[in-house]
Amino acid sequence: MHKDQVARFGVSLSKSLLKELDRMVRKKGYRNRSLALSDMIRDQLVAYHQEVEDSPMVGTITLVYDHHRSHVQETLTDLQHRHLETIISTLHVHLDHDHCLEVLVVRGKASAVREVADHLIGARGVKHGKLTLTTTGKDLPA
Repeated sequence: MHKDQVARFGVSLSKSLLKELDRMVRKKGYRNRSLALSDMIRDQLVAYHQEVEDSPMVGTITLVYDHHRSHVQETLTDLQHRHLETIISTLHVHLDHDHCLEVLVVRGKASAVREVADHLIGARGVKHGKLTLTTTGKDLPA
């Protein structure tokens, strides 16, 4: 495998925007602006691929729920069993006497993963849920 050739291009920014960029570059520890811009571009490409192109994605669904709520655990387990092709791993943590945290690792087309997340997050008894998607890395340039 060979490394991509570097292409140089010019970018025009207002002085105030450049100042903010430089502040962020320093704060996050980037060696230079180019590395920071490359990360920002990759982040936008990942968002584009999940929204516009419905690409294969990986991610997590994080749920916080009250396990004393009637049937919440059964509902979540049933939903997980119905989506075995999407949910590849789970982690269950007891937060306190009443609350549990469940983190599900998911993989599939962005639209299918979002659909599973919507069902789980919308389940009765779930107090908070969040889907976080990212690239599989396969089609994203370095």
